[in-house]
Amino acid sequence: MLPPSVCLVSPCPLCSTQIQGEEKGAAASHGTAVRYRGVFGTITTMVRTEGARSLYSGLVAGLQRQMSFASIRIGLYDSVKSFYTKGSDHVGIGSRLLAGCTTGAMAVALAQPTDVVKVRFQAQASSSGPNRRYHGTMQAYKTIAKEEGMRGLWRGTGPNIARNAIVNCTELVTYDLIKDALLKNTSLTDDLPCHFTSAFGAGFCTTVIASPVDVVKTRYMNSALGQYSSTLNCAHAMVTKEGPLAFYKGFMPSFLRLGSWNVVMFVTYEQLKRAMMAAR
Repeated sequence: MLPPSVCLVSPCPLCSTQIQGEEKGAAASHGTAVRYRGVFGTITTMVRTEGARSLYSGLVAGLQRQMSFASIRIGLYDSVKSFYTKGSDHVGIGSRLLAGCTTGAMAVALAQPTDVVKVRFQAQASSSGPNRRYHGTMQAYKTIAKEEGMRGLWRGTGPNIARNAIVNCTELVTYDLIKDALLKNTSLTDDLPCHFTSAFGAGFCTTVIASPVDVVKTRYMNSALGQYSSTLNCAHAMVTKEGPLAFYKGFMPSFLRLGSWNVVMFVTYEQLKRAMMAAR
């Protein structure tokens, strides 16, 4: 779940917009214009200046992240939820929140290096030739570990745990709640239209709640050593230099990403669950 940072392309419209705010002051001082303006402007600029293939550069890093994160966050959610409810049929919102936080934190603890590499690829995508630090995912893992130590591969774990806990809880809990409400109060049945509507609603709720943490996480993970003393320092610098709206940079591409991801993920999950139950 993407969540999160669920970018499969590099530079993706979301991360390009989030990181760009960090460089806006420098661009202004050099008399250069802001490069990316909105999601469609970003896509158009990328295709015009870097070619259509740039939309899929870094795909391997993004897939590695999604496979590792999603398998833990989604695959273990029902089991962890059952653990907190001790097998009871009644599942309260508290148990759902705890399960979401737990699986989100577990996913980050194990798969954080894939997220670091993904963000680094997104940040360097506009560079070429000798200016590119990383030329492949395996080389990126080795370079980061060599230059920054193993701690470099887990850089930003704190904000990422916070971000994934928020995203996991919001996605899973709002999906469950919206789905339950639709089944109880409308003529929809437990089928594709209900799953689609619930997933899209969960994507919007998640974007609103998780965007500030997501922006700070992306800025901090992409920052140079010593640029920020902590994630709180990063957030303070954003507010001071760019204002509170900086926390919602890239909101539209984030919503499009999370909305589409939730639809694919939840619809697929529901179909697989139904198929597995039918096979028993």
